Amino acid sequence: MTLVAERPVVAHEEHHEEHRSGILYWLTSTDHKVIGKNYLYTSVFFFLVGGLMAMFIRVQLFSPNNTFVSQDTFNQLFTMHGTIMLLLFAGPFAFAGFANYIVPLQVGAPDMAFPRLNALSYWLFLSGGLIMLSSFLVAGGAADFGWTAYAPLSNSLYTPGAGADLWIVSLFLTGFSAIFSGINLVVTTYGLRAPGMTMFRMPIFTWNMLVTAILILIAFPVFTSALVMLYFDRHFHTHIFETNGGGVPILWQHLFWFFGHPEVYILALPYFGIVSEVIPVFARKPIFGYKGIVFATLAIAGLSTGVWAHHMFTTGAVLLPFFSGMTMLIAVPTGIKFFAWIGTMWRGSIVFSTPMLFAVGFLVVFLAGGLSGIILAAPPLDFYTNNSYFVIAHFHEVLMGTAVFGGFCGWYFWYPKFTGRMFNERLGWAHFWVMFFGFWFQTVPQYLVGLHGMPRRIAIYQASDGFTTLNRISSVGAWLVGFSFVIFLVNMWVSWRRPVPAGGNPWDGYSLEWATTSPPSHHNFERIPPIRSERPVWDMNHADIEDIQPHGSHGSQGSHK
Repeated sequence: MTLVAERPVVAHEEHHEEHRSGILYWLTSTDHKVIGKNYLYTSVFFFLVGGLMAMFIRVQLFSPNNTFVSQDTFNQLFTMHGTIMLLLFAGPFAFAGFANYIVPLQVGAPDMAFPRLNALSYWLFLSGGLIMLSSFLVAGGAADFGWTAYAPLSNSLYTPGAGADLWIVSLFLTGFSAIFSGINLVVTTYGLRAPGMTMFRMPIFTWNMLVTAILILIAFPVFTSALVMLYFDRHFHTHIFETNGGGVPILWQHLFWFFGHPEVYILALPYFGIVSEVIPVFARKPIFGYKGIVFATLAIAGLSTGVWAHHMFTTGAVLLPFFSGMTMLIAVPTGIKFFAWIGTMWRGSIVFSTPMLFAVGFLVVFLAGGLSGIILAAPPLDFYTNNSYFVIAHFHEVLMGTAVFGGFCGWYFWYPKFTGRMFNERLGWAHFWVMFFGFWFQTVPQYLVGLHGMPRRIAIYQASDGFTTLNRISSVGAWLVGFSFVIFLVNMWVSWRRPVPAGGNPWDGYSLEWATTSPPSHHNFERIPPIRSERPVWDMNHADIEDIQPHGSHGSQGSHK
């Protein structure tokens, strides 16, 4: 295939940020790459904090009749652990961190559409997170009603004190941060694509981020409004969720889960996108079923807004057959994605570098979590396992399969692009295997202890309950996962102290971010290659190879190894 001449990028007249550095630059920068790294580092910090809380929880549950922490402290720990991991780590790490850094590069844009709004989004996120952590310092401690904040448990009668109010204010700020990020990503994706970058030539990662942004604009305003109502109930006695004033407590569940179930896919879809970028690169093949993946992503987004009440089967207030059927139906587009990922690897020249290891680990873990989700979609089985540790195991399996394995997959894949350095491959392998085995030791006993009747959110159990051995195995697994994070930090330190230059494209990647330097310059590109498929960098670097044609290009069919 003949390539047309590369298109030069028209740079701004003056790049006043090009050579700036230091704390003032960090505080005032509107560069999407700086903001993206800020999100990544900040969310990793919150991941460390939430992980330490998990370690304390597992110490408490290691032995029967344990008094390591009090019941009240335990309630605060699991409330804050869940909130931090979901809303301060898993979502911002991918949707705000990776998306901010990678999406403008992948569409050939010099920055996000609204750079100042982008900076405001980060500072709202950081402020909200710090406010949430500060709640441990107030009288009465942090919020202790669980991360779902069910009414009436979360009202001022049952949860007095400033800790709950700080929880509400924190999520109000981070909610607006997500909404602003969603607006920015939608406008950037639609309005700043490079010439030739049609919608069906965009990388799958960018597609997933676009769909995630739309879901955020649907779900987060509902949640933010519900938080305002809860705050008004607590302080102005509006009785929206309180029966003594004519309110309806279950309305909170409807509002929360109308946000909460799309939120599951707001968390998952970005990591689906990461894996869809990594697998083709390390299988040395184009993504199998590109359009199928795109339409499956759109189907997941649509269905996810209609299945919120499957979290409410035991309330007796929802139509069980409808929501059960919708829950099972959402497995179909997810299955299409799995077939596409497996089809991409089939007969490929697979290279098991660390990013590919985490991608395969993601597939295994998320599949197991999804299968247990089908069990919970059946009302009779859900009635039996509801409020048990079986649900905890399912939730951790799905969330760890996406945010942790998918997140580290993306981190190791794009780390050379962020820093211009390579990481230590042996330490990356050690990180993966310790985390992988620790994960199974953690979650499988939780399934079993849940089936044996152990309730969730329990701080103390008796030796006669028969939960001790399984809890100890689960605790050891959780500590192994925690130790794997130490290996990750050591790897980053080694990379920093003993830098190995990465070059512009160490993985022979396909999409536009690999067409620029590592790390990119302030304005991202000096020249953008012509875009005639969803793999423009492959087209540029391998013009002499008669290749399997991606769906978006034209030419003869061939093969390569």
